Amino acid sequence: MKTLVKTFAAAALFAVSTFAMAAEGPGAKAIKASVNLSTADFALAHYVAVTTEGESAGVEQLFAEDFSQKIQASNAQNHSRSEMVKLLKKQEGEKLNCTVSTDIIEESADYMVAKVTLKFENFTKTDLITLERVGNDWKVSKSINSYK
Repeated sequence: MKTLVKTFAAAALFAVSTFAMAAEGPGAKAIKASVNLSTADFALAHYVAVTTEGESAGVEQLFAEDFSQKIQASNAQNHSRSEMVKLLKKQEGEKLNCTVSTDIIEESADYMVAKVTLKFENFTKTDLITLERVGNDWKVSKSINSYK
């Protein structure tokens, strides 16, 4: 009798989990993950996680609508918010092999300028970012990259 009860319990658990996964369906992942960006420090930490650790949750939430990125190199490049979000989503799960340091250059109640330095084996990337308070959240509004 105990074996029969265990079998029915296992079957019921299997059925419930199967229905739960089916109920999620293919569109369930389209719901965007919400990330806590209530402080400049949280937004800065999330930016570092997104750009260096392959984190993709809350990428759309992180960047301001008028975000722009400028890459200072021999062939200077500019990227918009949509281009950056698309690029970072493609890099989901990819972790950069570098040492990361952050320095806050300037901070006030409504904005922050920070320097994120990524030291790779053969070069260093410096990313100056501007974060701004937008409503109750902080967003990255500008990024300027240079390489040494």
